This record gives sequence, C-alpha cells and structure tokens, in this order.
Amino acid sequence: MSAVLIQDLRNLLGADAVLTEPADLVRYEEGWRYGKGKALFAVRPGTTAQVAEVLKACRTTGIRLIPQGANTGLVGASTPDGSGRMAVLSLERLNRRLEIDPVNRTAWVDGGVLLSALNEALLAHGLMFPIDLGADPSIGGMIATNTGGTRLLRYGDVRHNLLGLEVVLADGTVLDAMNQLRKNNTGLDAKQLFVGTSGVFGVITGAVLQVVPVPGQQATALVGCASGEAALLLLRALERDLADVFTAFEVISAEALAPVFVHHAGVRNPYGAAQPPAYTALVELASTLPPAALDLSGLLEERLGVFLETEGGEGITDVFIGRAEDLWAIRHHVSESLRQEGKVLAFDISVPRSRMADFTQAARDLLAEAYPFVRCCDFGHWGDGGTHLNLVWNEAEAPRVAADLVPELQVRIYDLAVRGFDGSYSAEHGVGPHNQRFYEAYTPAVIRSLSGALKAHMDCDGILGTTRLG
Repeated sequence: MSAVLIQDLRNLLGADAVLTEPADLVRYEEGWRYGKGKALFAVRPGTTAQVAEVLKACRTTGIRLIPQGANTGLVGASTPDGSGRMAVLSLERLNRRLEIDPVNRTAWVDGGVLLSALNEALLAHGLMFPIDLGADPSIGGMIATNTGGTRLLRYGDVRHNLLGLEVVLADGTVLDAMNQLRKNNTGLDAKQLFVGTSGVFGVITGAVLQVVPVPGQQATALVGCASGEAALLLLRALERDLADVFTAFEVISAEALAPVFVHHAGVRNPYGAAQPPAYTALVELASTLPPAALDLSGLLEERLGVFLETEGGEGITDVFIGRAEDLWAIRHHVSESLRQEGKVLAFDISVPRSRMADFTQAARDLLAEAYPFVRCCDFGHWGDGGTHLNLVWNEAEAPRVAADLVPELQVRIYDLAVRGFDGSYSAEHGVGPHNQRFYEAYTPAVIRSLSGALKAHMDCDGILGTTRLG
C-alpha cells in the first residue's frame, strides 16, 4: 500500500518531492535536542493545495504524518516515532509566499519560510519580526510552538503578533483565516486553536504576521546582582522608569556565567579576575528615536545611577555599559558552554516573576540536600518569568547513572515549579513526546477533554503528530 502511495505522491508532486532512501531521511528523523525516529518516507509539497492533496492521500491509506518545519524544536514534536510507519510532511519547500505590506505593517508568509528569510526581506522596509531566537525556525513551526524568545518582555510571543492563519486539516480541508486586521471582534478567533498545539490539529501553511519597526538605537548593560531578590528589585525599577523603551531583561547565575569565559576565550569577561556575583542581569533598551532626540545610553546610565543611590545600593555589585553585540555574546554562549561542563539536564520553566528568586533558591536547596553532586546553572528570561534551569554533573563521578537520575530529577523539579510555585513545566518550548507525561500529569482533566474533542473533530483518524493533547 505504501509503495502505491509513494508513487501516487511522486506523480502528483514530482519525483524529487518524495524521499525514501535511508541516507536522505536521516535529517528528517532526528530533532535538534530530543526526538529520534524512523520515517517511512518524507514528502515535500510546495503549495497549500499540494499539502491538502498529501493529507487526503495519507488519510485514505491510513498513513500517519508528522508535520515538520525547520526541525529546530526542543521537545521531540517534529520527528517521527520509531515504528517506521510514519511519514514526515516537510514544509521546507513551502516558502515562496513572502509579501510585505509596510503601510499595514504586516507580512504574508508561507509556513515554511524561515525566520532569517523573513527578517532579511523586512529589513529593506525598516521592519522586523520581533521574536528573537538562537535558532532559525520556520514560521509554521514558531506558530505551532508559540515561540517566545529574549524580547518577549517588550513584544510578546508569537501569539501576540499573529493576525491571520492558513491551516490544512487532516482531511485536506483548507481553513483560510488569513486576516490582516488588528481589530476583528467577530466571535471565535479560530487561529488561536492552532497556536502552541504542536501541529496535531492541522498543518500550518500560511500566516499573516504583525511586524515592527527596527530600533534605531540600543543601550545595553550588564548589572551584577548580589542575589535573586536584588535582580527582581532592579527589574521593577527599570519597568517603572523605562517601560516605554525596556526590551529585554535576562539573568545569568554565576554558575552559568563562569563556564562561558572558560570555554570561549574570545568572549570578554567584564569581571576580569574577580568572582562574578550571584547573578548578572543583561538589560537592554531600544528605541526608534535617533540619539539626538533620546540618548538611550545616557538615560540607562543615569537611571542605573539613581537606582544605586536610592533603592539598590546594597544589592548591586557592578554595572557595565557596553556594545550590545559584546554583552549579548555572553548570554548566547551559555548553553554551549554548559554542554562542555558535563551531563546537562535542561529545564524550560516559568513561574510568576515575583516568585522567581524563591523558586530558584528552593531548587538549589533541593539539590544540595538530595543531589549534592549536581550543580544548578540557571539563566533565562526573568523579565517574562522564564528560566532555563540547567542541572550539570560529572557522570563519571556521579553515584547514580543518568538513566535513573534524569527522570527522578524531572519529577522533583517540575513538581516544585508547578505545584510548589504555580508555574509551568514548559515556558516556551511547547509540548511533545519529551514532556508528554508531564502534560498528562499537570493539565486539568477538563482541558484535556476539550483538547480531545477538538482533535477528534479536526483529525478524527488521528493521523497528525505524535503529541497527545486529549
């Protein structure tokens, strides 16, 4: 049956649009961090109509599909399972539509358009899509996972910047909600059903995005904080005084910061030979106003000076104002540096901002008591309540093997975040096989029931995806 389907798809899409050789399938079968399976074949349609035909054909023959964009996800939701009976529906060729309306400040894009390609096209109009990431995902994938990024504090996540959507349902029906309006209060906002749901309700083939002007200037500083509480006090003061131009507030613990300078000699250490404080906050201001109208660097320096003299004198250890690319280089090298320190168990967690310092201390206390060989190397988006709680240890010296230790640590840390601090086990990475059991453990039954009803309506045969939301 699959051989007949493959030939039919080749006749429909072209011979090179369907890949079956093991060597050709490797890059579709393994995720960026998690997820490794075996694909029956990979099919690469180039238009929405072709996506619809693929879905119809696969549904008729009972072939399950995993929608895949750039395959940069971090929860294993973009790769096939290990059965060898699941096909990959790659959107890498669905990237021809990229239309910009600079007056409406919108971009019409295909689901397979990469973030880098979109921003390159927008730059000619002085615009950008304000979701800032270390990866280069497809727009469809960003919508399916509701990507956040480092500047969510100022611009919001993908959900906040999405105006319209085009989706192909499992039976080949095309849902056209390519709305260009910012104001459209006419009942159910259907596009939101597909945001952050891992592609299991339908395949995202197009979107209308709200875009923003590129800032004309930035001001960036590293601020040493003696404690997590001092970092939160700084955040509150900056929002109060500079909210109109405040774009990012990243926080890096000393344990996460030190390895950057060990493993990346080209990244300048502002602390020199001194020991970094407990936390370092990366603060960014940005504005479209020219420096003649608003001196951002001067404003940042002045406001930080006032804060030091009034509210934060005891909690702030250092202030370094410098070039954005130099200071952001430190933040962007953290994850890579930690991987060179040993076994890394990465958590993508959010808690209410007011409880971030307490949560982090509670996690450290838990580790010190039960797992003293594990280091807590936390960093992340404290400005929006997100933290990448990375646990690092030397496997050769650990008293227990990682296969036993990892699931136990996951349960204890997630329980602490979700049940102890009203947080989330997935702040921005979405839901997939990697964290499926925690979705089932923490999601209220009524929400799972509603999700199951939607899945049954839009994909009654269950051919899309590996994530189970119902």
